[in-house]
Amino acid sequence: MKQVCVLGNGQLGRMLRQAGEPLGIAVWPIGLDAEPEAVPFAQSVITAEIERWPETPLTRELARHPAFVNRDVFPVIADRLTQKQLFDKLELATAPWQLLASADEWPAVFERLGDLAIVKRRVGGYDGRGQWRLRAADTAQLPQDCYGECIVEQGINFSGEVSLVGARAQDGSTVFYPLTHNLHQDGILRTSVAFPQANANQQAQAETMLSTILHELNYVGVMAMECFITPGGLLINELAPRVHNSGHWTQNGASISQFELHLRAIVGLPLPQPVVDSPSVMVNLIGTDLNYDWLKLPLIHLHWYDKEVRAGRKVGHLNLTDSDRDRLSATLEALTPLLPPEYASGIAWAQGKLG
Repeated sequence: MKQVCVLGNGQLGRMLRQAGEPLGIAVWPIGLDAEPEAVPFAQSVITAEIERWPETPLTRELARHPAFVNRDVFPVIADRLTQKQLFDKLELATAPWQLLASADEWPAVFERLGDLAIVKRRVGGYDGRGQWRLRAADTAQLPQDCYGECIVEQGINFSGEVSLVGARAQDGSTVFYPLTHNLHQDGILRTSVAFPQANANQQAQAETMLSTILHELNYVGVMAMECFITPGGLLINELAPRVHNSGHWTQNGASISQFELHLRAIVGLPLPQPVVDSPSVMVNLIGTDLNYDWLKLPLIHLHWYDKEVRAGRKVGHLNLTDSDRDRLSATLEALTPLLPPEYASGIAWAQGKLG
């Protein structure tokens, strides 16, 4: 029996464990403060559900482990500075950017990047945290400790956001899901929609870009790449070296989920192209209590993370998959009154995509 240890025991580790069970793969999600002696890592392949982690006795032990897949890639992608430098080195399209070293640079930043600057912490910010949208009059809002620890990007006028989730095997072969359309509100993914056939030009461009990154890093497993749609093509926003929220629809909408695909890749099992033959919608449950009335709707697949419900916290998601777009849209219509009012706009957006 194959064993996998996952650094981090949040919902992604939990879903990796669920995906491993039918394959006979024992997956152990591990809290960062676990005692090293209690973790069966000697016989395991090591992966992670997070990009960066504090130094603890366990993470020090794992950092030396020869079977820690992609161990040396995580630091490159976890730091937005080295991530952007990677895009530039590979000549991949991304928003114009620079390191923000001091407040004296602001006049030159706005002259170079335009009226709207997006400031992002180099490490640690996610789900909208550690990010600021600033115009010239707003720069005093930025905390002093950001200088030297942030990059600044040009604010991009994009028409939509998509992500590509793909995987690379140990032999270098790659497979990809269709592009996923994503709606973010306040920096948090609210809703995703995926179709069996994506826009062919966008799909080809995204696969070329993500393949280039996977091969350059000699990466094994699932990676997600978030992009802006612009008139000139796709611009890479950022990477996640792991399974990703925008790929959760694959649990019910693809022949192989992103979680199973990642496990297959890292333990060396076959990695065929996943089959997607119906549209899918994923609705993130954010700070919302569990409501079993959702299950009255036959298309709803509930994935509940068993976490304490707090405002702004991802506590689960709903997947819907059906070859009949009208039935999918009608189910979203019926779901709307079963969710708090702030979900209505995201659901309406998904219905518009299904149009």
